[in-house]
Amino acid sequence: MKTKILGLIVVCGITLFGCQKEDLKSIADEAKVNAKIDLANDDVSDIVENAYDATTTNGSGRGLESATSQSNLPACATVDRDPAFGTPVQVGQTVTKTIDFGTLGCPMSNGNVLRGKIIVTFVYQPTAPSQSINYQFVDFYHNDIKIVGNKNFTRTMPNGHPVVVMNMDLTATFPDGRVFTRVGSRTREIIAGYDTPNVLGDNVYQVTGSWTTTYPNLADQVSTITSPLIVKMSCASLSKPLIVEGVISFVRPSQTSTLDYGSGDCDNLAVFTINGNAYNIIIGNP
Repeated sequence: MKTKILGLIVVCGITLFGCQKEDLKSIADEAKVNAKIDLANDDVSDIVENAYDATTTNGSGRGLESATSQSNLPACATVDRDPAFGTPVQVGQTVTKTIDFGTLGCPMSNGNVLRGKIIVTFVYQPTAPSQSINYQFVDFYHNDIKIVGNKNFTRTMPNGHPVVVMNMDLTATFPDGRVFTRVGSRTREIIAGYDTPNVLGDNVYQVTGSWTTTYPNLADQVSTITSPLIVKMSCASLSKPLIVEGVISFVRPSQTSTLDYGSGDCDNLAVFTINGNAYNIIIGNP
């Protein structure tokens, strides 16, 4: 996707080469923290939205949906529904889905490993112009990062295809004990693949938004997507991260940096630029 800049590559364990090892390690670590939280956001967005779609697009009477209707989930994940699967869902009825990834680690098709539960709740209103979807985490981990918080989607169909606004107010605890909070919003719009609802692999999404991240012992950082992030579901078949394009700007009182995800290739590389210097980093699976 990109050439090696300054000959520096940050590998999964953040192994760095060069005389500025400690400074570069700190810089690269901040970029990787943001990228890892972004990966969790994108996986959760896809899981929750598809949990909603599996119910609302499953035939007349809504009694045809089963525990395996959500095709973006691996076999190690289980789904329970209230009202129970096989029971027709009535207009105005509240639907609750519990998606359980177990406690040992459940690999998604893109290589990310999930544990715990996501509970999705919405009111079945198939003709409503706007739909609110709530979800919460129960002992939920994304690649060993614990995600805590109650979240909300607002889903509209302004141009005949869904646009989802995700309100973020989450806490992410990393395996080393560091705790990060993120507050803001992301808007995700499907730009390809919506005409083939039974084929998720051809879906392409465009993501915009901004948020504030609080770091341990550092000033808050404001992040803004300055060039829309492009998410390709087809990258999952290659066990690569789904974000393939777009730029995020990070601003602190005395520092500005950017993270560039590339030009559309399914790979695990991104370029982090700070103080005029650019570094390749690996953001997902090697």
